[in-house]
Amino acid sequence: MSLQIFGTRKCQATRKAEMFFKERRIAYHFINIQEKPMSRGELESVMRYIAADDLIDPESKEYKKQQLQYMKFDPLSKLLEFPLLLRTPVVRSKTYATCGLDQEGWKKFIPS
Repeated sequence: MSLQIFGTRKCQATRKAEMFFKERRIAYHFINIQEKPMSRGELESVMRYIAADDLIDPESKEYKKQQLQYMKFDPLSKLLEFPLLLRTPVVRSKTYATCGLDQEGWKKFIPS
């Protein structure tokens, strides 16, 4: 299974996701969204499993900086423009994706 974790090094939830998979010896590839944001195709792939509105973190500094609480906007275009709006970590494989601190969702990535 090819597992990817999208997040930032400073994000505690992202570090918890990495620890979760390391403890279970599940290989993953970490992508720092500050250095390499998600592409349109990657975002669309994740949005098959997670609603676009759920991918945006209203508690993030970027959300407040852009003052999005006062605007109507297209989530996909805003996430492409401002990748730090993403609720991290986003964990995905070919068949499933989760966002945020979701240990129950992460268990679905464990091979049975």
